[in-house]
Amino acid sequence: MLQNAWLIPVFPLIAFLVLLLGGRRLSGASSYIGITALAASLALSVIVLFDRIGGETYGATVRWLTIGSVDVTMGFEVTALNSMMLFVVTAVSLLVHVFSKRYMAGDARIHVFYAYLTFFTFSMLGLVLAPNLLQLFIFWELVGLCSFLLVGFWYFKKEAADAAKKAFLVTRIGDVGLLVGLVLLFNATGSFEYGAAFSAIENGEVSGAMVTAIALCIFLGAVGKSAQFPLHVWLPDAMEGPTPVSALIHAATMVAAGVYLVAVAYPVFLASGTALTVVAYTGAVTAVFAASIALVNTDIKRILAYSTVSQLGLMMLALGTAGYVAGLFHLMTHAFFKALLFLAAGSVILALHHRQDINGMGGLWNRMRITSVTFLIGALAIAGIFPLAGFWSKEAVLAAVWANGDMVLFTLAAVTSLLTAFYMFRLFFKVFTGSYRGEGEAPKEQVRTITVPLVVLAGFAVTAGFVHLPFNGYWLEGFLTGGLAYGEQAHAGIGLAAVSLLLAAAGIGLAWLLYKGGRNLELQAKMPAVHLILRNKYFIDEFYSAVIVRPLLMLSRLFSAADRQIIDGTVNLAGRLTFYTGKEAGKQHNGQLQTYGLVSVAGGLVLIAAAFMVRGYFG
Repeated sequence: MLQNAWLIPVFPLIAFLVLLLGGRRLSGASSYIGITALAASLALSVIVLFDRIGGETYGATVRWLTIGSVDVTMGFEVTALNSMMLFVVTAVSLLVHVFSKRYMAGDARIHVFYAYLTFFTFSMLGLVLAPNLLQLFIFWELVGLCSFLLVGFWYFKKEAADAAKKAFLVTRIGDVGLLVGLVLLFNATGSFEYGAAFSAIENGEVSGAMVTAIALCIFLGAVGKSAQFPLHVWLPDAMEGPTPVSALIHAATMVAAGVYLVAVAYPVFLASGTALTVVAYTGAVTAVFAASIALVNTDIKRILAYSTVSQLGLMMLALGTAGYVAGLFHLMTHAFFKALLFLAAGSVILALHHRQDINGMGGLWNRMRITSVTFLIGALAIAGIFPLAGFWSKEAVLAAVWANGDMVLFTLAAVTSLLTAFYMFRLFFKVFTGSYRGEGEAPKEQVRTITVPLVVLAGFAVTAGFVHLPFNGYWLEGFLTGGLAYGEQAHAGIGLAAVSLLLAAAGIGLAWLLYKGGRNLELQAKMPAVHLILRNKYFIDEFYSAVIVRPLLMLSRLFSAADRQIIDGTVNLAGRLTFYTGKEAGKQHNGQLQTYGLVSVAGGLVLIAAAFMVRGYFG
């Protein structure tokens, strides 16, 4: 069935086209069209995954265009890495489609929402299946376009429209870097194909300085897409979109693309120690930085958004310390428990009539038991509690960093683990324990289209880690690295596993002491200066606004004024002069011969004077 893998993205594409052409007439059926398409894609993804487990890489391409003597192809390729990603993307997307049926019910543009959602999934699947970097870049841009459309879906809200523009513009910075990297790679190797380009680098056909430049440019693209510091500012604001969109962006599509890109181009990074160091430190700094901001935030979706930024930082940290499998393992487990957390948060938000301030929640454990239990499972998983999926993948990340020998990086990873457990259970205790602090009637549990996806994702959050255990010979490692030069990976011992578990337990215990029963002992009262800095996200948005946004706006207004007053003014002046000259000349046509004679003599004198002046000038 590997030869039929190209059909996996075709199903959501067909759904998109049907919804696009059907328009409002398909509003009632739009959810069923999207769900059916994703169910077909998931079924085929499962078959392809099992076929790939017992088989080899398969690919099929056709010539698309020729650049000089180089043929550029389009097609698809099924590898161990992307067969895993195909399953993750289709599984999460299907559950998001099901969840959206109730969450978006009553929206007049639900058919548009499902059209965008299916096209988003198609774009990510196309990116994953791409057999070369040029095709990957095309789908990379489509993913960015879809995020713009979905984040700004409620475009009539200024916050949503601004967030969509911010996401589009900030990620464009990274995309320019990626494009430059691809051009440099093609110029150095003569190919966009993974095998040919990477082999040239591994064989030493490209200079070390050029390899570093290519790797850093590619990484800039990943920094933008995966919201790494300093291009992280778009992702928290993207929470203005519908919650199902947030779940899909944060779990299996947009932000996962950056980590996937680094994994695909890993031979380039391995050939440059400088590039790997940059990846590792960028990830480590981002992880701690975002986790610290989540400590004081009070918006349930934004807390989860900063959590995503932080966890993506851990994935980059793992990749930067040669933990190829660890980074991808955490990418996979994170997709499931982060989708669970976002959809559970969506269930709470829907029950509270779209209120998102956690200070106005509380006491939901007894009122929304399924949502509460599944959210708790997700929180335990991301905190790294045994035996949930997050424990195994976070342990793998810590093992990779420890084996690297850089204690600064390991300390940052350990601090991130502690902070993650703390802010996630601060969130849990404030939302689900104590008494209800909101307005109006206390909320009730949601219908099955909301709760069933939560239960399924909770199952994945528990079991997804079992593919990479010491008891099964670290099966995922053998699957992902079979035949690769970087197949040997570090593994955690009992001591490191104990440290990982102690960090998680300490974070949860501290949150329990401060927030159990809905208590509200915030940092603001103890350390107001620190709270102010964290609450304002280290003032980075304000810095960008002062240093980049406002100067550019002033410059654009200056150019606009110059265009109106100078360029347009000159053109308009010439037009007015012509008009008035013609108008005045027309007045001379009065039928009086003496007037015509006077004008003719005057004109002749002007021409004679002009002739003498020209003659005198040119000698």
